[in-house]
Amino acid sequence: MLDEKTKELIAVGASVACNCHPCVLFHTAKARELNIDAELIKQATEVGRMVRKGAADQVDKLLSGCSKE
Repeated sequence: MLDEKTKELIAVGASVACNCHPCVLFHTAKARELNIDAELIKQATEVGRMVRKGAADQVDKLLSGCSKE
């Protein structure tokens, strides 16, 4: 079973990945409330950015294929 701090770090990364501004604010504040180290929060946001970028790159690739005749 995941502990509360781990769940909150996952929520931080997921919030970043889905571009949910209110979610990012809420979950980073909650992570700080749980005394999660700032470096761990930063790492969670970096993972979220990688996921978001990967998804965006795939959509861009799909769209470039859609515009070809």
